[in-house]
Amino acid sequence: MATTMTKTGNKPNWFMQTLGSTLGRKLLMALTGLFLILFLTIHLIGNLQLLMSDNGKTFNEYAEFMAHNKFIQVVSIGNFFFILLHIFVSILLTFYNQNARPIQYAYKSKTKIAPAARQMMVLGTLVLIFIVVHLVNFWGKAKFGEMPKTPEGLHDLYAVTKAAFESPALVGLYVFCMIALAFHLSHGFQSAFQTIGLNHQKYTPFIKFLGTVYAIGVPFLYALIPVLMYVWSLK
Repeated sequence: MATTMTKTGNKPNWFMQTLGSTLGRKLLMALTGLFLILFLTIHLIGNLQLLMSDNGKTFNEYAEFMAHNKFIQVVSIGNFFFILLHIFVSILLTFYNQNARPIQYAYKSKTKIAPAARQMMVLGTLVLIFIVVHLVNFWGKAKFGEMPKTPEGLHDLYAVTKAAFESPALVGLYVFCMIALAFHLSHGFQSAFQTIGLNHQKYTPFIKFLGTVYAIGVPFLYALIPVLMYVWSLK
């Protein structure tokens, strides 16, 4: 009985086992990446309401709903967790990959690797900078700062966003980071599906096409919002 208890007590945690294997780390990267891709899509749909010609009414109603819906709040906490997990696992993968073969073989230099694949950490860092700037300028102010109110008594997040995007420097940073996100997604989208086993000659070409459309379209629309709001502020 003592032996059984010892084995049970020494049984490795499943999460640590996953982090300890290359396949496990890649799987965690893929699953967290796919969750964040889904989040990016839903978040974009909400943010596009900033472009509606109703002086922010629809966007502020959307923001109010998101801020007080219990389910959305749970998902929001999960999103922060998955972002941090995605970053942590990516650092682990980079560390293990760099130390797996200390001796660089001659044939390695001839291997064709997509630029986005080689620079995923750099691109990911730029995306992280964008997330921090975005949280400080909008989420932080909405949660902890003084917010103007609409005539209906709602937090006027539209006014805060409009004022922020009157800065060409901030708009330029958003556009630059969205270009980095596009390159990051161009590799990450297809890689995630490949890691979970969706890699077959019948549907891989479609996944590549969908990934390219997504990697271009979503960052473009995100970048379009601050650009248009800046242009409108000049009128």
